[in-house]
Amino acid sequence: MSYPWPKAQQQETSSTRDVLVLPGESNDVGLLIRALWFLFIGWWLSSIVITVAYLCCVTIVGLPVGFALFDRIPAVMTLRPRSEGYVTEVRDGVRYVRGEPHDQLPMILRAAWFLLVGWWLGAIYMGIAWSLCALLITLPVGLLMLNRVGAVMTLLRY
Repeated sequence: MSYPWPKAQQQETSSTRDVLVLPGESNDVGLLIRALWFLFIGWWLSSIVITVAYLCCVTIVGLPVGFALFDRIPAVMTLRPRSEGYVTEVRDGVRYVRGEPHDQLPMILRAAWFLLVGWWLGAIYMGIAWSLCALLITLPVGLLMLNRVGAVMTLLRY
């Protein structure tokens, strides 16, 4: 015969449960399709996207488009979208899970960084990252670097 837990014990147990966050409908394609995409399309298409993004950044009007393209380079190369981060916190015995953007540096500082350092350091950084992706054995390192292009070019915090 089992006995019910005391109420204080139940509350303590409920606040220490693990939370599993499952994404909604996944449109993720399989590894074989992503590998074939990379071999036949992704490596050369990503170099074109990098060039077009840099050309967009030359003008003030094209700057948002250029940075949007920089954010999508890993997806263009391998069809894999950027992973999302979640923050969990417990308040009053209830665990809340939410996506939270990071605090960013002031825009004037980020703009000054881009004008003085970010544009040329980003070009070198992306050239190295793209080369690492083209070698195939260092593909994971190259993709990791491409996922952080915004941090190098504009001090974006992920």
